[in-house]
Amino acid sequence: MTSSQKDLQTPAKNAKPSTVDVAIVGAGLAGTTLALVLNSAGRKVALVDPHRVHHNEFRAEKIRLEQMRLFEKLGLGPVIRPLVTPSPETHVYRFGQLFQRKQGSEFAFSYGLLVNGLRQAMPPELPLTVGKVAEVSTGPDRQRVVLADGSVIDAGLLVVATGYSEAVRRAVGVERVEHSKAHSLSIGFDLAISPQEFGSRSLTFYPRRIGHRIPFLTIFRIGDRMRTNMFAYRTVADPWTQAFRADPQQMLLQLMPEISAQCGNFAVASPVEVRQVSLTTTTGHRRDGVVFVGDAFSTTCPAQGDGIHRVLTDVERLWSIHIPAWLETSGMGVDKISAFYDDPIKVAADARAMRSSIYARSITTDTELQWRFRRLRNNTARQLMIICRKIRPFDQRKSADPA
Repeated sequence: MTSSQKDLQTPAKNAKPSTVDVAIVGAGLAGTTLALVLNSAGRKVALVDPHRVHHNEFRAEKIRLEQMRLFEKLGLGPVIRPLVTPSPETHVYRFGQLFQRKQGSEFAFSYGLLVNGLRQAMPPELPLTVGKVAEVSTGPDRQRVVLADGSVIDAGLLVVATGYSEAVRRAVGVERVEHSKAHSLSIGFDLAISPQEFGSRSLTFYPRRIGHRIPFLTIFRIGDRMRTNMFAYRTVADPWTQAFRADPQQMLLQLMPEISAQCGNFAVASPVEVRQVSLTTTTGHRRDGVVFVGDAFSTTCPAQGDGIHRVLTDVERLWSIHIPAWLETSGMGVDKISAFYDDPIKVAADARAMRSSIYARSITTDTELQWRFRRLRNNTARQLMIICRKIRPFDQRKSADPA
């Protein structure tokens, strides 16, 4: 199969190809991580991206201990840990009051700084090739990538890790399938709070009414600044979104007045960043010579924190299982490629992310009887927990009184 982007195609008749085991297009989190671990395993890798330095992009900004352990499994713990800010405890607020002190580390980061930190860890034998893909040819034997400057990369396997970008996907002939268009908004901004006064904890606030269409808001530390992520089941064009951008502090005080009790007379210290997310999968991806990973394969809502888990699972399965097996024998037919898409661990990670994305929206916004009942059941159980906690200290004091 041969495909190309006609508007970018550049003749390269006399170009001497660079021959590698694996060519990776896209040097975001998925592509750079995969390039690093494959290089460490002795594979010859070409990593291609249009930009030498990753731009300051608002994407995922926190991972759980589960994802940190995947980084450790990949051997990247020493690279990742200096780039993240740990938070060992999360204070959870429901119904306007402290509901839970949740133990277990979370790790916050700026996505652009994280990706650039990974790029800086790349050794000299793994250079970043800066360029745009002009032409892609894939098949059961070798894969050919032609860049806009005419340079050519010849590879045994092509990995597409271009995130939401569609150019290379279209060049290969693979399409996205939208399952929930404009599913959710990710909203991020800084607060003018001193991290030293705030401490190492993070805060999570749940709204009191489903009419707000907000699953939760979280406040946490990234380095020397305090960051807020909020998720909403709305669109960028929604008047609510425009109003929030215009006066985020006032709207936060209306939505969750308990924030001011924890953060004082806070002010918003940065522009409000908004990212619209749709739930998508891919069709036509089972083909000779090429594999799609991370958001290039599917997209899910970041509110549940499963997106980076999907990315790291893809990387781990390719690095530890599939690519070593594929390169042991000649050829890169669709039968080999399909083993990755059918990997039960990958399938489970993808399904979990999609399932949690759909459930979170339904439990937050759906007005059908079954969802209203679930919300009533869940909130009743939580309110009973709060009442029991208040009664317990009273009973303990009473039992301690002398007869």
